[in-house]
Amino acid sequence: MLSHEIDYEIIGDDMQVVEVELDPEETVVAEAGAMNWMDNGISFETKMGDGSEVNESLLGKVFGAGKRAITGESIFMTHFTNKDYSKKKIAFAAPYPGKIIALELSELPQNQFTCQKDAFLCAALGTKLNITFNKRFGSGLFGGEGFILQKLSGDGRAFVHAGGTVVKKELKNEKLKVDTGCLVGFTAGIDYNIERAGELKSMLFGGEGLFLATLQGTGTVYLQSLPFSRLADRIIKNAPRVSGKQKGEGSILGQIGNMLDGDNF
Repeated sequence: MLSHEIDYEIIGDDMQVVEVELDPEETVVAEAGAMNWMDNGISFETKMGDGSEVNESLLGKVFGAGKRAITGESIFMTHFTNKDYSKKKIAFAAPYPGKIIALELSELPQNQFTCQKDAFLCAALGTKLNITFNKRFGSGLFGGEGFILQKLSGDGRAFVHAGGTVVKKELKNEKLKVDTGCLVGFTAGIDYNIERAGELKSMLFGGEGLFLATLQGTGTVYLQSLPFSRLADRIIKNAPRVSGKQKGEGSILGQIGNMLDGDNF
């Protein structure tokens, strides 16, 4: 199925939104909950699957939905279609700070892009989304966020989201080592694996984790400076205690804040 040709504009800097312009009867597919606003005249329908296979059987849809459910993703996707006679706009954004990457799948090697399972934001109807597991045992056992990947394929536009600052690396038969959470995605021609992070002492006390992702070959790699898991970990560590007392930057400041709030020690 040929993908719909959608126009777009990326708005903002650190909290970006992609606004997609739909011609009459054009459709964009998105993860549940990604839509921010839309013009009157756009209708939406929740469906099982991405709609790339027009004659896909019910069993095929159930199987695809099952794979998404196993990975923690919603088994449904939302299809937004312009039912009006003029152009209409709809906007999508991720729930945390970062950048949006626009991908022209028709210009990528093998018309494919592999990304972290939660990186996908939206795409033109006709784009195929498939959950893929890394085939190497080491990657599966220690890869964490990098174990379950999502493959986008087709000839249209797709949009993925990354946390913090996005860095684009062009590898030419080279090898790159990254934290598994800092990987956004890569094109065909890049081999992904997991390697031990140095010597035993470095692994235990280095603070970089026990294993690092390695990307080797020729192709494009996108990296993010702030994985959501790292952001969430910092928030949890600095959240108020269950009692309601502030943790504070220091113990004395925290106690003063509790006194001002009327809390007892």
